[in-house]
Amino acid sequence: MSRSVLQPSQQKLAEKLTILNDRGVGMLTRLYNIKKACGDPKAKPSYLIDKNLESAVKFIVRKFPAVETRNNNQQLAQLQKEKSEILKNLALYYFTFVDVMEFKDHVCELLNTIDVCQVFFDISLSDALISLQMVYPRRNLSADQWRNAQLLSLISAPSTMLNPAQSDTMPCEYLSLDAMEKWIIFGFILCHGILNTDATALNLWKLALQSSSCLSLFRDEVFHIHKAAEDLFVNIRGYNKRINDIRECKEAAVSHAGSMHRERRKFLRSALKELATVLSDQPGLLGPKALFVFMALSFARDEIIWLLRHADNMPKKSADDFIDKHIAELIFYMEELRAHVRKYGPVMQRYYVQYLSGFDAVVLNELVQNLSVCPEDESIIMSSFVNTMTSLSVKQVEDGEVFDFRGMRLDWFRLQAYTSVSKASLSLADHRELGKMMNTIIFHTKMVDSLVEMLVETSDLSIFCFYSRAFEKMFQQCLELPSQSRYSIAFPLLCTHFMSCTHELCPEERHHIGDRSLSLCNMFLDEMAKQARNLITDICTEQCTLSDQLLPKHCAKTISQAVNKKSKKQTGKKGEPEREKPGVESMRKNRLVVTNLDKLHTALSELCFSINYVPNMVVWEHTFTPREYLTSHLEIRFTKSIVGMTMYNQATQEIAKPSELLTSVRAYMTVLQSIENYVQIDITRVFNNVLLQQTQHLDSHGEPTITSLYTNWYLETLLRQVSNGHIAYFPAMKAFVNLPTENELTFNAEEYSDISEMRSLSELLGPYGMKFLSESLMWHISSQVAELKKLVVENVDVLTQMRTSFDKPDQMAALFKRLSSVDSVLKRMTIIGVILSFRSLAQEALRDVLSYHIPFLVSSIEDFKDHIPRETDMKVAMNVYELSSAAGLPCEIDPALVVALSSQKSENISPEEEYKIACLLMVFVAVSLPTLASNVMSQYSPAIEGHCNNIHCLAKAINQIAAALFTIHKGSIEDRLKEFLALASSSLLKIGQETDKTTTRNRESVYLLLDMIVQESPFLTMDLLESCFPYVLLRNAYHAVYKQSVTSSA
Repeated sequence: MSRSVLQPSQQKLAEKLTILNDRGVGMLTRLYNIKKACGDPKAKPSYLIDKNLESAVKFIVRKFPAVETRNNNQQLAQLQKEKSEILKNLALYYFTFVDVMEFKDHVCELLNTIDVCQVFFDISLSDALISLQMVYPRRNLSADQWRNAQLLSLISAPSTMLNPAQSDTMPCEYLSLDAMEKWIIFGFILCHGILNTDATALNLWKLALQSSSCLSLFRDEVFHIHKAAEDLFVNIRGYNKRINDIRECKEAAVSHAGSMHRERRKFLRSALKELATVLSDQPGLLGPKALFVFMALSFARDEIIWLLRHADNMPKKSADDFIDKHIAELIFYMEELRAHVRKYGPVMQRYYVQYLSGFDAVVLNELVQNLSVCPEDESIIMSSFVNTMTSLSVKQVEDGEVFDFRGMRLDWFRLQAYTSVSKASLSLADHRELGKMMNTIIFHTKMVDSLVEMLVETSDLSIFCFYSRAFEKMFQQCLELPSQSRYSIAFPLLCTHFMSCTHELCPEERHHIGDRSLSLCNMFLDEMAKQARNLITDICTEQCTLSDQLLPKHCAKTISQAVNKKSKKQTGKKGEPEREKPGVESMRKNRLVVTNLDKLHTALSELCFSINYVPNMVVWEHTFTPREYLTSHLEIRFTKSIVGMTMYNQATQEIAKPSELLTSVRAYMTVLQSIENYVQIDITRVFNNVLLQQTQHLDSHGEPTITSLYTNWYLETLLRQVSNGHIAYFPAMKAFVNLPTENELTFNAEEYSDISEMRSLSELLGPYGMKFLSESLMWHISSQVAELKKLVVENVDVLTQMRTSFDKPDQMAALFKRLSSVDSVLKRMTIIGVILSFRSLAQEALRDVLSYHIPFLVSSIEDFKDHIPRETDMKVAMNVYELSSAAGLPCEIDPALVVALSSQKSENISPEEEYKIACLLMVFVAVSLPTLASNVMSQYSPAIEGHCNNIHCLAKAINQIAAALFTIHKGSIEDRLKEFLALASSSLLKIGQETDKTTTRNRESVYLLLDMIVQESPFLTMDLLESCFPYVLLRNAYHAVYKQSVTSSA
């Protein structure tokens, strides 16, 4: 190749260097992935571990690269059989190595061209390394030296705050320290001869060796510099001094490098915090002080990467220097500076567009004009620089125009190539001012069109992707340290960096790295939300305990003490400590005393700051919203807590009182509402989602809710004990009350069924939950009605005769003796009455609660119900009743009961037969009432306005069952109830003539049932009763039971 033929300007040296540099990174990426795949037993190509191919692989490895295939058919026979499949599966590996060899050829070719063209870039290896003598030592200072120089401080010299930050070597100010150390160490290992002749080179080399123990080759692949250098020099004669130098530097690195870098990180934390704080207050300073921002990012990035690399590759005895529990704070301030740059990019663009057009263009034009010699090519390029900058205006920024100075920067690269030829007319080495100015201009152009690329260049921490274990450990340490938890958001934010480490020459790793970034980001946000949730739960527990102290049950002892003190009675032991009153915990004698609740609130506010730091973040085209993680966890925990606070024990059938649960839930909700002070989340949405689910039988996860727990408890525990005769319904108290029995119950029924408890239950379950409770009650009633119908069918003939013979006493007496299961009918009807009484309590409580919350809506529904015309179609009326029932209003016909009994219709029985059975059921109950008089427990108690065996509940059962059945069968409710009243009156009048005291023991108490039935019924009147049953008998009956009650009390 003739040197005179080649023209440097035609060889596109700048373009080739740019392309090959990028291609080199791509080749390294592909080789890295091959190495990792082959090192992982799971990802390793199966052919390399196949036992059938083991001998062939060993043979090739032993002979490589000169493998003779012709005469070794025996060893390679199995390989030949699978040849096509192997070629297919290992094609990617093969072509990667082919590409590496081509890359090597292209690099050699370019270097030869540079040599032939006699281009002198001032980068002969040794000269290039010596050129770092001014830059590297300045960057490799101790933290104290940085502190004394007030490095990165904007406020140390207020008078120069608005002056632009710049230097003669702008690109070197934010150049990676890691990169410089690689150049120095690898460069001098290759050109080690200069270490013996040049003291400057030796000092540079020793300084680099003392700073690190290992260097990054690529990503997490490291190179142990001291061992490698010593192994190389030990085989070279006369290098004993260098070997001693290496050993001394290694000792210095092991003993001092860790602490030096630790102090640097400590300084950078405070420096970056100050910088971020000032810039958030005065973002306009990002213009003149942009260099400071990128220097700060680069310095911090270098220290973090150094720590990450060395923590994995240092001896355990010096491990303390390589564990930094405050690393999250440094990363956080880096992210804050990055956010400022992204947010205020237009501010920086405005500043540097004006800088380029108003200052840089003028100065460069003067420098060009003052050049003594300027060839045509160089002149054209420099004129284009001036024209490009002069044409810029702020209006372009305001109009949102996209700037692109890549061509200009490539022209500067070309100009450097043209002016670095040995016999160039214009030598750049002789015009250093031009070089300095152009470097400054290039930095300014990057501030206009390449801010994102600059952020990647100076602060990319995608290397964490390859140190997953260390990354996760740092995150856990951050969460464990309360003072650092506010910076924990830095870790998920780092996951947004990961995709920047991918390369277009290795697209196959994008999916793998993307998945890793998503999984890590998800894990970090999930852990942060869990930690916050746990803190909130602890606070809720504390608040629930405080709220519990205010429950009425706890004031009994205080009242007792006050009463005894007044009456001067001495109770209790003398040494018994006085019980602390609620509120004592809020009295502080000393501000320094910190309670557990204080610590929890502090930790929560710190962590919530982190969760609330960014509204969302984009990782590999997926958007993550940190607040939603917290919302989700709060919903799950709130759900579990509500169910847990019921304290339901299936074995012992114990459950919390509704009022106590309501108090705890409200305390919990108060704490959750306070979370809105820390994080911008809609806590009302959490309440709606959770509390609405609790009004259903099962929640969205298929788990039991408080609705199902309380429904089961009231049905299976409380009402079952009523059926067993251990509990009675007291209408006077509107509550169920325990009766004195041999086996005491484990709970007090009154404490679960009085007005306040039922209102609390309605507050907790809401209209939906109370509707479910009603439906469950109705299901039990329908099963009792089904059994009653069977008893009617058994006695159908007798009942049919009795229905028409009520005015024939003798015949009725004879027929009554033929009836079977009389007691069973009354017992089942009593059970139905008890259930309906409980439901009326629940409905009344629901009405009270809804009247408090939605008074206008309830009054509208009530008005609507009260003004249904009598002639209204029954379907329309039932719809109105259903609406009214849902609001807790009592209805003439219970819609829930109608629905429950409607589902019982048998396919084998005709509607007429069903109607007849319903009529006969009322007959059966009517003629059975006199038998109640012989029961000892049937005595009426004026104090409770009822009977201890709950037969007073028959009034409600008879009325509501009749109304429901005859609505279903389209019969006249009034007529059937009149018939019932006539039969019942006739039957009861007969016991007035009885002389047997046992049979008539509680006759007067049973007479009162007729009055109760009429009082309860919207269809019967007292006039009608008077026509069937003399009122004088009722009056005498009331007189007798009240007189008996007074006698018993006396």
